[in-house]
Amino acid sequence: MRVTIVTVGSRGDVEPYIALGVGLKRAGHEVTLATHATFESVIREREIGFSCLEGNPQELLETNQGQAWLKSGSNPFAFLSKLSAIMLPMMERMLKDAMAACQDADVVVPSILGALATYHVIEKLNSRAVPAFLQPASPTRAFPSPSFPPHAWGGLYNRFTYTMSEQVLWNLMKGPINQARQEVLGLPPLSKAWFSSSESRQVPILYGYSPQIVPKPSDWPEWLHVTGYWFLEPPTGWQPPEGLVDFIASGPPPVCIGFSSMKDREQEEITEIVLKALAMARRRGVLVTGWGGLTGADLPDDVFKIREAPFGWLFPQMAAVVHHGGAGTTAAGLRAGVPAVAVPFFADQSFWADRVFRLGAGPKPIPRKRLSAERLADAIRTAVTDDAMRKRAASLGDKLSREDGVARAVEVFGQLLADDRRITSYRELAR
Repeated sequence: MRVTIVTVGSRGDVEPYIALGVGLKRAGHEVTLATHATFESVIREREIGFSCLEGNPQELLETNQGQAWLKSGSNPFAFLSKLSAIMLPMMERMLKDAMAACQDADVVVPSILGALATYHVIEKLNSRAVPAFLQPASPTRAFPSPSFPPHAWGGLYNRFTYTMSEQVLWNLMKGPINQARQEVLGLPPLSKAWFSSSESRQVPILYGYSPQIVPKPSDWPEWLHVTGYWFLEPPTGWQPPEGLVDFIASGPPPVCIGFSSMKDREQEEITEIVLKALAMARRRGVLVTGWGGLTGADLPDDVFKIREAPFGWLFPQMAAVVHHGGAGTTAAGLRAGVPAVAVPFFADQSFWADRVFRLGAGPKPIPRKRLSAERLADAIRTAVTDDAMRKRAASLGDKLSREDGVARAVEVFGQLLADDRRITSYRELAR
């Protein structure tokens, strides 16, 4: 079976799908992963096919639009508005690239952002599709949409946030999307939200996170599957950056701090806050610079800087981790079994940060806009000294280490193919 996986975004948005692709390949499928060129080498080294989607997410975050998106914080309407401003100019190109990637696929597997363009291609090709998301996107009374702040306002509010997210995004994007549908794919315009919920479509979805972290809500139907996390293991022969092993071994376990792709223009300010917080908490540190957030400023002897390392190798050796609350990084921190301090910037990061806190695996999150050396130092102290928190984190890590989300996702995928479920025409759904 020829399977094309379509995903866009940063490392945390792409690596789980590479892991899923590896699992599908081992199950005998011919897998192609369509995403940005910056990930081509890591995809091809896993012997998975690659198809390029135009755009560089790292460069995008450095633009004025990208920075405005990052600064939308926990405001869902600002987040969706800035997202549409970024995506709309790329829609025509995304449709063309997605069409090229999916042309020969028997089954298309879109991510939540990849679906913005891929759903229309699926309609054009009349392809089978199995959406695979890293964040809950199906309406429920159990918790609000990850696009909204995690307020405890009850089931009606929670369910309403999903409808609101869909309608706001559709109203912002329907004009250019319908134009691109007609000009690129020769499809008629949609008269109402093609981004409507899976509940009305009854489309099976694979959710790539653990039920230990977000249990499947009781009001979700049987065609929604929470499989467990999709972790990508380090490639064969991977070696840590020079000096890192010796640094870790030279004293008490350090605290790892990194904000992955959150390329904030106040990098020097963030670095100063981080270094001051480590000094106040009297902890050694490993700074993971990623795409941004931490600069290469002069560092004290008890702080070691690297650009990146597989979190599955790095995090278990730390006393605690400080991160932005992204879905992939949160998953890696929880599986490592060490407490996590979350500093959410925007989007679903507040949702995952709140989950870590509610599970007792980390102190209360510190939103980026409220980040200070004092608050961060207090949170680090709590994370490394609270024995009950450390035990809860270790227990969660043990449970997650015994899950195999990729194997479960591949199993469900095979069952869905056996049922021969075919996605319904989006034109019919939009009437």
